[in-house]
Amino acid sequence: MADIPAFTPVHLLTGFLGSGKTTLLKRLLADPALADTAVMINEFGAVGLDHHLVERIDDTMVLLQSGCVCCTVRGELAEALRDLHSKRERGLVPPFTRVVIESTGLADPFPVLSTLKSDPVLRHHFRAGSVVTTVDAVNGLAQLDTYVESNRQAAIADRIVVTKADLCPGNAALVRLLSRLAELNPDAVRHIAAADGPGADALFGDDTAQRAARLQSASGFYCDAPAGLVTADGTPHQAAISSFVITVDTPVDWTGFGVWLTMLLNRHGERVLRVKGMLDIAGEDRPVAVHGVQHLVHPPVHMDAWPAGERSSRIVFIVDGLDPNLLKRSFNAFALAGKAADSPQPEAAAPVRNAQSP
Repeated sequence: MADIPAFTPVHLLTGFLGSGKTTLLKRLLADPALADTAVMINEFGAVGLDHHLVERIDDTMVLLQSGCVCCTVRGELAEALRDLHSKRERGLVPPFTRVVIESTGLADPFPVLSTLKSDPVLRHHFRAGSVVTTVDAVNGLAQLDTYVESNRQAAIADRIVVTKADLCPGNAALVRLLSRLAELNPDAVRHIAAADGPGADALFGDDTAQRAARLQSASGFYCDAPAGLVTADGTPHQAAISSFVITVDTPVDWTGFGVWLTMLLNRHGERVLRVKGMLDIAGEDRPVAVHGVQHLVHPPVHMDAWPAGERSSRIVFIVDGLDPNLLKRSFNAFALAGKAADSPQPEAAAPVRNAQSP
């Protein structure tokens, strides 16, 4: 019997219409690595489960040969997750240790993730896991040029799976797509889909520590240069999605930073697609990694050491239509423990409710 975690991670599989998400899901459902997984999909028929079926638990839930529990979502996602948890508690389904949710092609991924925090029952049993986004190698560049949703799906991804690479007209087009994705989301792990990979563990493995480690590159940090999103012909993108970095050498006050980030995400969370960084916290010897997607912030992680012996705070933002200069000024006002004499000094702030300790 698998050990059920205190908080079961919920991973999201998303991707634009026609990006190969269902094809990837079909292959993954036959992977024995999904034996400890519950997968929530839109429709049984679209995935074609008949030849994988072992047992029908009820009209919305089946058990597959791989050991995976597969169910459809009818109505509210929160209700479906509560029902899944209840069946696990009563022994009606195998004791799964993670959940994978397939989102619709035009959906903003955030409402799915926010359900875990907003529901009074689910937040005590589930936590947000990784976001996996599929991108079509043939049509991906055109979709990124045209649709805001496509950019948002790629920008919040922890892992990006490029599909249909074998159909891509020439290697140059694939290279351009990969370069565009790297600019949009520098630290996402990128996979090229093949008949035998990537596997379930590569996409949905628990990577709390690895998520922090990916903030570092051999030279110290990803995304050192701000990037403005443009279309394939070089014109500014209508989505106004851009990335920028806040770098400071002064120690950061953890309480002030918590107040600042909470206020920012409460006001503009839907436009802060991703925030990741390493902080030099006042009174801490080791760097503290922070990571958030829109309104959701993962618990901070203490890293082993500073990269390349450099001790400074670096925070990467991927935002939709926010002014980087305004964010930098507000960060300086709230979060810096040792401010210059001419900088405004905020009053001592009370700890934010539910704020995580570094």
